[in-house]
This record gives sequence, structure tokens and C-alpha cells, in this order.
Amino acid sequence: MGLKVIVAAGVLALASTTAALGAGNPSRSWAAPEIQTVAAAELMGTKNPATFRPGAKLTAQALENLVFGLKRRLFPPLPSEPTEPAPPPPTTTTPDPTTTTDPTVTTPVTTDPTATTPAPVETTPAPTPPPTPEEPLKAAHPQAAVSIAALDARLVAALGLSQAASQFAAGARAAGLRVPGRFGTEVVARLLRLRTNHPADQDSLELLPTQAATRAEAAYSAAQILRFSGWEAAAVQSVADSFALPELSRWQTRILDVAVARIGMPYIWGGTSDGYETPFGVPSRGGYDCSGFVWRVYKLQPYAGEGNLASVLRGRTTYQMSGEVSRDQMIRFQNLQPGDVIFFGARGPRSSPSEVDHMGIYLGNGWFIHSSGYGVALATLNGWYRQEFAWGRRPLREAGLAG
Repeated sequence: MGLKVIVAAGVLALASTTAALGAGNPSRSWAAPEIQTVAAAELMGTKNPATFRPGAKLTAQALENLVFGLKRRLFPPLPSEPTEPAPPPPTTTTPDPTTTTDPTVTTPVTTDPTATTPAPVETTPAPTPPPTPEEPLKAAHPQAAVSIAALDARLVAALGLSQAASQFAAGARAAGLRVPGRFGTEVVARLLRLRTNHPADQDSLELLPTQAATRAEAAYSAAQILRFSGWEAAAVQSVADSFALPELSRWQTRILDVAVARIGMPYIWGGTSDGYETPFGVPSRGGYDCSGFVWRVYKLQPYAGEGNLASVLRGRTTYQMSGEVSRDQMIRFQNLQPGDVIFFGARGPRSSPSEVDHMGIYLGNGWFIHSSGYGVALATLNGWYRQEFAWGRRPLREAGLAG
């Protein structure tokens, strides 16, 4: 969650070994359990985890082969219906003269008066995935490397959630936000938990959305999909159907433009940068922890005419930022506005600043953006987030930028 002002003694010692993780025996790979799952399902070209090559780049054709295998497992083709034999020709019979039929007499239909028709249950239907072809699609450039964003987009499409991705992007754009092309599919992929956070001492493994995915990353995503219970795609489609953001002020738009542009960036313990940095001695390609993401948006990003906005947030940690506002300045849940910084603690509104362990930026209509275990992602303020919502603060108001 938030940045902890404690540096583990073993981090520096482990940093030199992280580059080797995932390159050899899959039992040493961070994704070893997922590789076992994928190999058992006979996906990604091997049944033997020892020959998986987790650190190798994922190629375009390997991804198409994976999608084909996943769809065959998730949406197997329906068996062809047997052909019924032709009915025998009708026979002509002579009516029995002793039998008469009264056309005015009807045969009563026996019904059970206790039987009732069950009321229909309103459910969100699962999205319909594209039909599974007879064989994997042929990639135009089979050996080309696939980026993390492209991996996510392809899996989202295979699950029939391209429409949901488009709805998220359209909802953000309708509010006036400029979102990157990957926005919708990255929102969906993270709602489905297709990405993960590597431990802090392995932050060198974290990849930016534009960087080439490894076979280990693809195996992790595939294993998550194989473990679905059946409701996940419908649940994401349901929230996408209702996704909308409120009308934004000029300053809210400027702040949130910077926030949503970082969708899909990885979670990095202590991270505050879009590019290379070495927080706590562990090299990373860029990314954020939860407080580092807010720090990046409000503190490090220059805005024309911002006045003292950059100095409003003074401390770097969740503990410090949450405690910088007096009780009468704390924003209650029902009073949140887009652009507010929001805090979460174990005791909800009764938490003290020292108990605040997560934070993000409110988007509006119950949605917020944060850097979590799935990287920079969207989430709704319900469930755990609603229960542990502590308070918000309004940096734009603190800086006198209400418009």
C-alpha cells in the first residue's frame, strides 16, 4: 500500500540477483505456480514446466496460440447434433364405425394448482466472445515481441470484453479527459486481476505497458483466466455498462488528465517516476506506489498558473499526507469531488493518520484511480474501499484553484 519509511536490510543484497529470476528453471521463476497451471492445461507449447522459458519474450504467434487454447477450454465448440432419421410414411386406416368423435367436446388439461412459474431473475448476461476458429490465427509478424498493453488487449478481446473496454474509454472521454489508447483494455485487465505486483525486492521485473511481455507474464494472465469461476466477465461488463464520470471543472480535468495517462503503469515500492529510478537500491523501469502516484500527479507535474499547488502536499507518505489537513478540512465520503485525494485506514473514518495505509485520487461517481497491487488502475468505492475509507482532502481548494 503506502510508502513505508523502512528499508529492508536484505534489499540491496537481493537487488543483484533479481535480473536472473525467471530466466532459468521455472521452479525459481516468480510465476512458477502459474507456469505449472498453464503447462498442465497444455498451453503455450509445452507440457513440461522445465522447458517453459519464463524469461523469454512473448511472440505474436505464441500469443495467438495461447488465445486459441484458452478459448477452446473456456468456450468449447458445441457438439454437432445427430441427424434424426426420416419419419416413416403415414399409413391409411379405416375408422372404427363404433367410435364417434364429438367435435364440441374438448379434452381437459390437467394442471397442478400449486405450481407457479418462477419469477425471472435479472442478471447481466456474460459477454459473447468471438467464435473460436478451427486453428490459431496466423500473426502477421509471428516472431514480433508483444508488449504488456498488447497482451492485455488481446486477452480482453478473447474474453468478449472489447465492448466493455470501449465503454470505459468512451465514458472518460465524454467527461473531457484525454486517455491513452490502452486505457479501456488496461482498466478491464486490472479489474479482472490479470496483472500482479512483484515483491519490492523484485521490482526490476516490473514492465511498463509499452515494454515487451515475457512468457512468465503471459502465463500469469492465462492461469488467472483458467481459475475464473464464470462470473468475472459478466461483472466487468456490468460495471462498464454504467460507467460515467461527472462534469469536470477545468482544473479537475487538468489533474485527472495526468492521472489517467498513467493507467497500466506498474506498482513500484517508493516509485514516483514514469522512467528509470532506483528507490531503496532496487532498479526499476518506472512506476509508483500509492502515495508516489499522488505525489507524481500533484507534486511533480508542472501546471501553468498552478500557484502554490505543488507545495500543498508536503510529506511524501500516506501517513504524512493524510495528517496535513485539520479535522474540519477533511472531506467526508458523501462530499467527495473529482480530483480529491482519498485515504484508507483499518478503522475507516476513525483511523488516525498513522493507521492510513492506502490512498488514491477520486474520479467521480464512485470511481477512483490509484496504484495498487495491479498497478495504476481504476476501482470503485465499495466493498473494502468503502468500509476503510477514512477521509479525503482537496488540494485544489487548498491551493485556491476551484475553477
